[in-house]
Amino acid sequence: MITVLIADDEREIADLLALHLKKEGYHCIIVADGMEAVRAIQSKSIDLAILDIMMPVMDGYEAARLIRETHHLPIIFLSAKSTDLDKITGLVRGADDYITKPFNPMEVVARVNAQLRRALQFNPAAPPPPAAVLDTGVLVMNAEQRTVSVYGQPVDLTPKEFDILFLLASHPKKVFRSEDLFETVWKENYYEGSNTVMVHIRSLRKKLGEDTMKEKLIKTVWGVGYTFNG
Repeated sequence: MITVLIADDEREIADLLALHLKKEGYHCIIVADGMEAVRAIQSKSIDLAILDIMMPVMDGYEAARLIRETHHLPIIFLSAKSTDLDKITGLVRGADDYITKPFNPMEVVARVNAQLRRALQFNPAAPPPPAAVLDTGVLVMNAEQRTVSVYGQPVDLTPKEFDILFLLASHPKKVFRSEDLFETVWKENYYEGSNTVMVHIRSLRKKLGEDTMKEKLIKTVWGVGYTFNG
């Protein structure tokens, strides 16, 4: 079972979050300050932490700093501070997301789902094995040498194009949303309206020679994302 830590000295807020998260099937642990949050993560199996910034004993910033020294779980800051500078500061200080009070509990649930999906399914912190070689019969990729060939012909790709193709080819038939590709390859938060992934996919298709292929290596699943079809 996935466990979410909620650290907030306002018990009513913590209980409200726990109520909605439990409806999603998550197990919740509630603590009242940053020090308790750090101790809980050191002693229990926690998959995601929601930290209020202004807490007694130890604030959310310091708690996040200590957590980041030994753990790589997603952290969401919760705060009444709502200016752009506050949000930027929160992200710089170690948060993966920042939610302002007052909040819609269902939005928090959606943000939790998104962070856990990235952490548990794609795990961008874990790169492919250095000597990994993918051979689909049509496409051959060597992760250590960063080389690519199609039907035995070498293909020159940029680093990002290589990473996108390697991710897709490592999970054949799995559909990746543009957001997931962007956040896994670029290791940055996806912003609405970005066409960065689409531009790189278009370039990849051209370099792979898909215009001459009957079966495309990269298939578009309309309204969802992209999948490897090789």
